[in-house]
Amino acid sequence: MIKTGNPRRLGLPASQARLHFDTELQEIGGGPRRRLLMVDDEPAFELSFYCGTCPLLFRRLEGAREKLSLESMQERLTGPLGDPDGGGVLEAFGALLPEDEYLPLLLDVEPRLVVPGQEGDYFSHEQVLTWGVDQFWGLPEYPHTPYYRTFETAVDADAHLYEFVVPMVPPTWNERERIEEYVALMEQGSVPTAVAISTLDVCQPALDLGDDPSVHWGLTHFLLDGHHKLEAAATAGRPVRLLSLLALGQSLAGADDCARLPALRARPRSERATGA
Repeated sequence: MIKTGNPRRLGLPASQARLHFDTELQEIGGGPRRRLLMVDDEPAFELSFYCGTCPLLFRRLEGAREKLSLESMQERLTGPLGDPDGGGVLEAFGALLPEDEYLPLLLDVEPRLVVPGQEGDYFSHEQVLTWGVDQFWGLPEYPHTPYYRTFETAVDADAHLYEFVVPMVPPTWNERERIEEYVALMEQGSVPTAVAISTLDVCQPALDLGDDPSVHWGLTHFLLDGHHKLEAAATAGRPVRLLSLLALGQSLAGADDCARLPALRARPRSERATGA
């Protein structure tokens, strides 16, 4: 299931929002400037570089240590949200976000928990097939957090869409009793709703460094509300509904690419055939 709302202007000035995007200043002659997602003015995640030719990235930093759930919205999100524009949810979470144009996407996802370096890890498999390992470290990129894989599909013969849900804090910080409660509800057919701020980064290697030189469309959802719900869904093998607020002005994707996203997200799931 996918429902799309109309692009909406949401959020507060960056100086007043709990979350905002920033670029780390570096001294003249330094390396590339880091693109960051900030929480309470502290770097929480390092994101893909602006160049668009470096590998896709979401790397947890020291500032990612707090969930951003809203108590006032908990009852509203216990079940499946039916309308991406309804219920006051957009406005409530918009008060946490930096002022921008957001595309609301309402998705049903079936999350699979992935630990970096282990089975299913995008960074040590699909990304290495395209970019190879990091040229300095001689290792794959490392996101410093477990994360959820939820969907992927072909964009065309030379490009593939990969979708991720990234928790603000590790699943090991979740309360076991709450996860068990959600598992029980899901096994009775309940589909609760989670909320995320999202980016679409389109990354293409400048050189053929791997066995599959292709374009990676990375749809990354940074979880605001729903940490227990996502882990419960992954544990029970059940779906969860996700309200994604796609930050159009902060994505490394053109307007035409963002406009294609709802149709791409509605396609059947398919893995990339690389022959590797």
